[in-house]
Amino acid sequence: MLQLDQFYKARYVLSNVLRKTELIHAKKINPDVDVYLKPECLQLTGSFKLRGAYFKISQLSDEEKKKGVIACSAGNHAQGVALGATAMGVKSLICLPEGAPISKVEATRKLGAEVMLVPGVYDDAYQKALQLRDEKGYTFVHPFDDENVIAGQGTIGLELLEQLPDLDAVVVPVGGGGLISGVAYAIKSLNPHVKVYGVQAEGAPSMVNSIHDHKIECLPSVSTIADGIAVKEPGQLTFDTCSKYVDEIVTVTEDEICAAILKLIESEKMVAEGAGATSVAAVMFNKVPVKGKKTVCVVSGGNIDVTILNRVINRGLAKSGRLCTLDFELDDQPGKLVEVCSVIAQKGANVTGVHHDRSANRKKVNACMLRVTMETKNQEHIDEILQALKDKDITILYNPNLK
Repeated sequence: MLQLDQFYKARYVLSNVLRKTELIHAKKINPDVDVYLKPECLQLTGSFKLRGAYFKISQLSDEEKKKGVIACSAGNHAQGVALGATAMGVKSLICLPEGAPISKVEATRKLGAEVMLVPGVYDDAYQKALQLRDEKGYTFVHPFDDENVIAGQGTIGLELLEQLPDLDAVVVPVGGGGLISGVAYAIKSLNPHVKVYGVQAEGAPSMVNSIHDHKIECLPSVSTIADGIAVKEPGQLTFDTCSKYVDEIVTVTEDEICAAILKLIESEKMVAEGAGATSVAAVMFNKVPVKGKKTVCVVSGGNIDVTILNRVINRGLAKSGRLCTLDFELDDQPGKLVEVCSVIAQKGANVTGVHHDRSANRKKVNACMLRVTMETKNQEHIDEILQALKDKDITILYNPNLK
């Protein structure tokens, strides 16, 4: 059973460890919503996970601390456990799937943890962690389905009520449900009038499905850029807590997540990982009923893999109507390419790439394929360009409006 006094205890324990994350008023996220950001992406280790991991480890007995702790994670939880354990002089062992990104493996090691790479996927690493727990007597630090972990994450809820006493709604990313369980329990216990909304990736809707069907369900697979919330099955405690205290959980698409990451970079100079940006995506694209309300988006983490950031930005640009790719069928005659580019130029778009292929069209021997990539202002600008091309009887084979 969750108890509010545990949340206040967690807050006291964490007071000298955490970086204080002040709210940021973000007026450009959605003009119809009074948006504030809770930037846990700026927290130590780059995510909120330190809160729950540190408090969990702090509550262990001396005997348990002497034996050490073990966890299974490919990202933020691993770093939270590593930093927390090292700070308290406790040995930590993190089991990671052998395919985990090198950057995350090294970041975990640098925080003082011993890392064991396990052949296979996350589930294999998880089973190995449980095996070692039983063999060596380690304490397993669960990433979400644990009362003390939830209490630690819930300190965010306590902070929000103090930082913005008249808030109307809170939007929280959801994976296994530890963060939203803590935030929802804390807020609803102190001010039941505040709405709490959760957000999952469309490719990993484990809690959405479970809440809808009133029972815990396990997804056969998950696929999303928001790897921090790519969880196949919620926990029992988090499922029960969400069922009781969370008002609604929605999903966002991959393109919407990318657009939110881009928006945070451009408008707020803030880097968020996929999971952290889901709350912003939900407000940007009106997935939650917060129009006209004072709303806090919890940006839960900022540990995005920089090697995919360029792809994320391009997806975000395309979703926002800032980048457009069109495929044309043209008669292979002098002047046809100039005609297309002239229409685009007259409408104020900037061509960034052109691919001309005579062999792609097998039906018309004297035709060619043309792919043009251009920078545009927004979707309305794209619509103007499409209409202008249509007026010139230029055949468009690929139209972004039909995606």
